[in-house]
Amino acid sequence: MRIAYFVHDLGDPAVERRVRMLQAGGAEVVLMGFRRSAAAVAEVAGVAAIDLGRTHNARMGHRALLTLSRALDPRRWRSRLEGCEAVIGRNLEMLALAARARDACAPKAPLIYECLDVHRLMLRGDLLGAGLRALERALLARCRWLIVSSPAFVSAYFEARQGLSIPWMLVENKVFPVPARPERRTPPGPPWRIGWFGMLRCRRSLEILTALAARNPRLVEVVIRGVPSEDVFGDFQAAVADLPNVQFEGPYRPQELPNLYAGVHFTWAVDYFDAGENSDWLLPNRLYEGACFGSVALARGAVESGRWVADHGAGVVMEDPPGEIEALMRGLSPERYGRLAQGVQDLPSTDLAAGEAECAALVRRLVEAA
Repeated sequence: MRIAYFVHDLGDPAVERRVRMLQAGGAEVVLMGFRRSAAAVAEVAGVAAIDLGRTHNARMGHRALLTLSRALDPRRWRSRLEGCEAVIGRNLEMLALAARARDACAPKAPLIYECLDVHRLMLRGDLLGAGLRALERALLARCRWLIVSSPAFVSAYFEARQGLSIPWMLVENKVFPVPARPERRTPPGPPWRIGWFGMLRCRRSLEILTALAARNPRLVEVVIRGVPSEDVFGDFQAAVADLPNVQFEGPYRPQELPNLYAGVHFTWAVDYFDAGENSDWLLPNRLYEGACFGSVALARGAVESGRWVADHGAGVVMEDPPGEIEALMRGLSPERYGRLAQGVQDLPSTDLAAGEAECAALVRRLVEAA
């Protein structure tokens, strides 16, 4: 099966993971998309990529104009798209481009919408928000499937706000391929090491963690890895520079994840970036990565990630993280941590990582859609 995949960022590790999953399921992938990096992207996971140009975080107007310009003549991709048996658009602007290309080059292929986040613009109460939701409803009406990474996106948004009328499938942000679990490198005792890895865009999380570290220099260490969002933080490095027990070590490669998580006791899985909306609904990569590599999650209650942690026994759920985290760390014993870590270790790998059988099942469902 040939699948065309339109993506928002060719350099996103999650895009590479999805490409590899489709390949493992037996699909030949035709890949095209924008990028955030300055340098062009020639290939992803061995798949030659059609680079559509550079876009930028938080510059929605620029992204919309660039998407429109690329949609003017989709027939130039006919030789690549002819014969595709499914066309996937990852995020709304890519769905719009995928729909245009599908109509021009592969009209019999089903259109599939992959939604991994509900952007705050989609929830605005003004004309812009209403217009974007109307566009999304029009495109959804042309889709055969909706793919989401959390069931809360369906119940809280697509059904409640968009009147979803097409079938949907859950494809969680599991690790792929199934890795070997590393040996723990961190003994169960203070200083308790909290790892905050991945997309760094929650200012409140930074404030909670740095305040905790400042008050407890011998009890807690915080390790931060990833790329801070430029539109959220000013000088991220300056915010942690005076705290010797807070380490910000910049970006990482996916291959480093096992050692990163094996080197901390806890995964910081609390997110207030879009509290009440997207942050309450998502199931982030770090939940699966942390548990897969033996780290105990710290999550917020009354949100989807907290429910996931509670249901799986994957960590500690706090109803009020700013008010509870210090008491939790002060009251922690090696014995209690050992019980928490054992609960994570006992989780079945199928809850955390996607194997080839799961990838094949995903591709089969896309085949059935055709």
